[in-house]
Amino acid sequence: MLSIHVRINRAERLLRMLEQDAPMLAVRVAELTPERQHSAKSYAAKLTAQTRAELEKLRREVCAWDSNDPTPEAAD
Repeated sequence: MLSIHVRINRAERLLRMLEQDAPMLAVRVAELTPERQHSAKSYAAKLTAQTRAELEKLRREVCAWDSNDPTPEAAD
């Protein structure tokens, strides 16, 4: 199983790729029928929203884990 930090990094990377690719999506689907264009754009939007939600969930988990971590802090 992947650590939560690795999962966060992967989700952040996927979200960046989806956001950076948004302008090019229109170019790639331009030759498709309007229905297929809508389908492709809708799928990309759903995937982006799902990735954002997953990233937020993972960040909340890490915050909860960090606040409940019983590992002692090093003394100064």
